[in-house]
Amino acid sequence: MNFNQFNFHPALTEAIAKCGYTVPTAIQKQAMPHLLKGKDLLGLAQTGTGKTAAFVLPTLQNMQQGPRKKIRTLVLTPTRELAEQVHENIGQMAGTTKLKSCAIYGGVSKSGQIHTLRRGVEIVVACPGRLLDHINSRTIDLSTVEVLILDEADQMLDKGFLPDIRCILKHVPQKRQSMVFSATMPGEIRHLVENILTDHVTIQVDHEKPAQTISHVLFKVAQSRKTALLKNILEQKNMPTTLIFTRTKHKAKNLARQLQKSGFRATSLQGNMSQSQRKIAMSGFRSGKFNIMVATDIAARGIDVSGISHVVNYDIPDTVEAYTHRTGRTGRAEQTGEAFTFVTADDGRILQVVERRLGRKIRRETIADFDYGIDLPSSPSRRRKNTRTGGGYRRKAISAQKRKSNTRRQAASTAPRRSSASK
Repeated sequence: MNFNQFNFHPALTEAIAKCGYTVPTAIQKQAMPHLLKGKDLLGLAQTGTGKTAAFVLPTLQNMQQGPRKKIRTLVLTPTRELAEQVHENIGQMAGTTKLKSCAIYGGVSKSGQIHTLRRGVEIVVACPGRLLDHINSRTIDLSTVEVLILDEADQMLDKGFLPDIRCILKHVPQKRQSMVFSATMPGEIRHLVENILTDHVTIQVDHEKPAQTISHVLFKVAQSRKTALLKNILEQKNMPTTLIFTRTKHKAKNLARQLQKSGFRATSLQGNMSQSQRKIAMSGFRSGKFNIMVATDIAARGIDVSGISHVVNYDIPDTVEAYTHRTGRTGRAEQTGEAFTFVTADDGRILQVVERRLGRKIRRETIADFDYGIDLPSSPSRRRKNTRTGGGYRRKAISAQKRKSNTRRQAASTAPRRSSASK
């Protein structure tokens, strides 16, 4: 099976060949026939399985006929990086169709975006906040929108974008084709997404589990020993392109600096950076100037760098959905990848949830002669020894304390009491 069966416009067929697409992925194969017919669709598939092409190609095909220099398709994304990525992909797939796209997001001047909109575009890829700014300033007209697409919808709704989306929907025609794509769709927000769709088709392609092309490895380590362990692993293993995730912006920035001081080609991507700084970091990571990027979860939805060999969860995420998105940055397009996760004594609960979703225990690994800062029994005999020395000595100490306490009470009870006269 190849893309010829979809009978795309010759300009699109040429662009597909230039992009190197040969065989449709599962989500593309199942979603495209419905989208080409103009159906609404909820598409759930793992990260890295070709969701962007699944909605872009049918949309471009359906836009071959119709007016130009009017906004006919609106794509909403949760992050600047993802908006820029989708915008670039549209440019690649549009080929010689002469359909134009623009990206609208915060962190940059509105004037450049206004100038592009006035020149006329058919497709807008936007983050909700900045799009609302344009709507309120009357610098954008969405009354001609024919197609509405929500990409990474779970994060947009889960992170509080729902009020913004509802406001945007008031400015989009009710008669339209709507699509919602995501790698995960927690049950508590599914009904919110379905309110956007009409008589829709649902496509699910193993969306709850990370891709089978990813191998998962776990390292038990004390919090204070994580950085030393990371450096050790980076030195010992062949990790040509590595994405490292931390919980906080501050930690991402500091960890990248520590790696740089140790001689690693590292950069960071986090929320406190300006848009120009983000672009420098992303372009450097894509070009190979940096082979290590330390990021917060903001990057889990926006990084599309081909050939990421490893993902490292320096801090394990708070949800299994975040784990899926993080690890999904590797093992993309049927390539293999590895995901390393550092786990402390406080991470037991989320680890159980992740392993339940994977359907198996994550493989444990250790590095010889490395001090993890915690006891890591390597054999049954060592476990017995630790139990005997640790628990045994503690029980003896407790018994000794009880004997001393009992002796004091007995001495107090037998001691002669002074009369009230002698006080």
